[in-house]
Amino acid sequence: MSNGWEEFCKKVVSGDFTLTELKREAEFHFNTYKVYPESINVLAGCTLFMARVNDQKKLVIIKDEPSRIFDDFTGEKIFALNGKEIKVASLNHDNAIVLRRWFPFTAPVTFGKEGMSIGLGDRLGIASPGHLRLIRNTKVRPVLAQQSVRELNLTGRTYEDVLDAASWAVFQEGYRSGFSADGDHLKTESEVKMVLDLGFTMITLDCSEKINNTATFMPKDQIETEYQKLPGEYRKALEVSYLGKEFSLRDLVITFDKESLQKIAVVYGEALTFIKHIYLNVIRPAGKKVDFEVSIDETITPTTPQAHFFVASELEKMGVEVTSLAPRFCGEFQKGIDYIGDLEQFEREFKIHAAIADYFGYRLSIHSGSDKFKVFPIIGRYTGGRVHVKTAGTNWLEALKVIARKEPELFREIYKFAVSHFNEAKKYYHVTADWTTVPDVSKMTDEDLPQVLGQNDVRQVLHITYGLILTSKDEKGKYLFRDAIYNILNSHEEDYYKVLGEHLEKHLSLLGAR
Repeated sequence: MSNGWEEFCKKVVSGDFTLTELKREAEFHFNTYKVYPESINVLAGCTLFMARVNDQKKLVIIKDEPSRIFDDFTGEKIFALNGKEIKVASLNHDNAIVLRRWFPFTAPVTFGKEGMSIGLGDRLGIASPGHLRLIRNTKVRPVLAQQSVRELNLTGRTYEDVLDAASWAVFQEGYRSGFSADGDHLKTESEVKMVLDLGFTMITLDCSEKINNTATFMPKDQIETEYQKLPGEYRKALEVSYLGKEFSLRDLVITFDKESLQKIAVVYGEALTFIKHIYLNVIRPAGKKVDFEVSIDETITPTTPQAHFFVASELEKMGVEVTSLAPRFCGEFQKGIDYIGDLEQFEREFKIHAAIADYFGYRLSIHSGSDKFKVFPIIGRYTGGRVHVKTAGTNWLEALKVIARKEPELFREIYKFAVSHFNEAKKYYHVTADWTTVPDVSKMTDEDLPQVLGQNDVRQVLHITYGLILTSKDEKGKYLFRDAIYNILNSHEEDYYKVLGEHLEKHLSLLGAR
C-alpha cells in the first residue's frame, strides 16, 4: 500500500495497539500517515478516524465485527485487511447527520446565560480545528457555526454546510466540551424556522428593520404624535411602569422622564412586538432548548442605557426569555479593525450596560467584536467574563495572511481585485476605509507583503470583498480565486491553524479569558 492512511489501517487491524497508542502513533507520524490523531475512535464494533485520502479529508471506518455504524455511513468499500472491511466516506451532509447521531459531542449544544463564549464565524468552513486547538485550553466556549444569511449569500454556502463543517472539525480534533451553532442575524420567521429545523442551538434575531431610527431625529412634538398612535392601554401601562420610578442596579440608578420614555417607546415599539411574536410563536413551540439572542445593534441609533433597560424590562414582561442581548454601543464597531470612538465614554456607558444585563440575568453580546483590542479589557472587567463576543471576518483575513506568505503572486491578484470591487462590496457593510490610500502591492517585496494586512484601510477592503473574491468566475465559468485559496490553505493547514491561534489568543488574553 502506498498511501499513508492505508499503512495506518494495517496497524489498526493488527490489534497490537491500544487506542492511546494508536493516537500517539498517528500524532508522531502525522506527515507519513496523514491521520488526525484526535479523531481516532472505537465505537460499536468499528474503528473510525479522519485522514487525508488523495489530499482530501475523509472518514475511514474499519469494521472489527458486524456493525450498524459501518452500514450507516455511505462510502466506498475499498478493501479488506485480515478479513476486516474498510470503508472510506466523504465528509458530506448525509454522513454528517450520521456522525452527529453516533457521536453526540459533534452536535451543537446550548450555553445558557453564564460564562464567556466566542462566536467564530468560519466563512471558509476550514478554520474551526485551528480555533479548537486554542479554545480547548481555556474556559471559553466556542460558537463554531455562526453565519448570517447575508454571509451565506455572499459565499455561496448553506446553513447545512456551516453546521456540517463544525461537526467534522469537532470530530477531527476530538473536542468534547461542547460547541454551539448560531443562526446569526436572522430577520424573518421563515429563517428562524429553517435553522431550528436544522438543529442550530442559538438564534440571533436581528431587529434592525423593526427599529424606528427616524424617531431619533424627530422633534418633541412629532414624537408626541407618534407616541399617541400607540394603544392607549399600552401607553398607560408604560407610564405606570416607568415614570416617577427609580431602578437601582449596582451603584447606578436609571430613571425615565416623559420625553425620554415616549421616544424610546416609538423607537423600539415595533421591534418588541416582532421579538415577542418570534419567541412565543416560533421558538417556544419548536420545543427545543435554544439560546435566544436579541440584536438591536445593527442600526444608526446607539442604545442608551435607558433604552437598554426599557427593552429588557418589556421583554421580561412579555415572557420572552433572552439568553443574550446585543446593544448598539457608542462609537464604531467596524469590520476587521479596532474600536473607533471615545474610550472614556465607552467605559462609562458599558459599565451601565453590563449592570443592566446582570440585573435581568442575561449576557451582553458584542457584535463585530473581532480585533476590538482597545475595548476588550473594559468588556472583560465589567462583565466579569460573563459575555458573548462575535467575530467572523478576522479568520478570513488570517487566511489571506497565509496566502501572502505562501503564494505572494496570488495574494497580489486578490488584492488588486478587492480594491477594484470595493465600492460594490460597500453596499453590504458599513466601513470607512478609503481604497484610494491603500499601498501598491506590485511594488512591494514578497517578504513585506503580509505587513499590508496590518493597515486598517487594507483590512477593511479585503474584509468586505470576501464574497466577490470567493464567488467570481471567468468567462468559462471557472472560479477566479476560490479553488486556489482552498488548495493553498489545505496544503498549509498547520500554518493556517497557527496564525488563527495566535490572532485569537490576543483576543482572549485582553478579554481576561486567560
